[in-house]
Amino acid sequence: MAKKSTAAKSKAKYSKETYAFWYESMLLMRRFEEKAGQLYGQQKIRGFCHLYIGQEACAAGAITALEKDDKWITAYRDHAHPLGLGTDPGAVMAELYGKATGTTKGKGGSMHIFDKERNFMGGHGIVGAQVPMGLGIGFAEKYQGTKNLCICHMGDGAVRQGAVHEAFNLAMLYKTPVIFVIENNGYAMGTSVARTSNVTELYKIGEAYDMPSFPVDGMNVEAIHEAVAEAAERARKGDGPTLLEFRTYRYKGHSMSDPQKYRTREEVEEYKERDPIAQVKATILDNKILTEEEIKEIDKKVKKQVDDSVKFAEESPWPDGQDAFKDIYKQEDYPFVME
Repeated sequence: MAKKSTAAKSKAKYSKETYAFWYESMLLMRRFEEKAGQLYGQQKIRGFCHLYIGQEACAAGAITALEKDDKWITAYRDHAHPLGLGTDPGAVMAELYGKATGTTKGKGGSMHIFDKERNFMGGHGIVGAQVPMGLGIGFAEKYQGTKNLCICHMGDGAVRQGAVHEAFNLAMLYKTPVIFVIENNGYAMGTSVARTSNVTELYKIGEAYDMPSFPVDGMNVEAIHEAVAEAAERARKGDGPTLLEFRTYRYKGHSMSDPQKYRTREEVEEYKERDPIAQVKATILDNKILTEEEIKEIDKKVKKQVDDSVKFAEESPWPDGQDAFKDIYKQEDYPFVME
């Protein structure tokens, strides 16, 4: 666990259930990702692996601000969002292992977690590709006359992709119910925002399309909840999209292969002083929302969930070779294999 926040005591603004959810949800994300990092080092998990450690508030705060029928889509740093939405940690871990019991039957791996039952429309490996897809999902909700919306997460590196700007333009033109979120951890793959963009306050990009656009403290789950709730209200009223820049930070490298030579250890430690989990824990204890004993019980519960997820992944079968020919077309007997 990171150091306890040095901030002044915070007054509780939400219910006991909300604070308990935030703490447990973010702790599960943190412990799961820490274990994934260990397993990657043991070569139990292979390929690409992008950890969410430090950014947990970006997912947890948004979850409490939205409804269960809203849709979610994000990039390849995608383990934490479905965990917060209630996806079985065992299925997520099994997918990291490439096992048949994974969320995409072992075919997607780390970058392509998916859970239709929880409206998580997946992690996507092509930088920025999920943004026009998120627009399309939101447009479908509007077309069908629902009050649902799509929240679409992207990294700070994605905002230079042309498809992102095309999506912003169309979203405003059609007043599509989408919340665009830039999870700005400062470095994209390893190059700072200042070295890649003349506009360093990334939320201002949305203003070019007359889109309501705001910066948000991405290390504070309360601030994220409030910003997303406001954007959701706007979308459900038919007023269209919002762009939110979550100013967050990842404690680990871009991926497990990243040596992180582009930043200092002191910078990382400075952000850890604002750790989102430590902030919530401090608010819980300062306001006597939960006792120390209740906190310990949550810690034990989360540890068991992560341990159980590893056991499930270890004991799960590998996909069969014939599985490569399944789930390609909706029509199960489509003649895509020629005799």
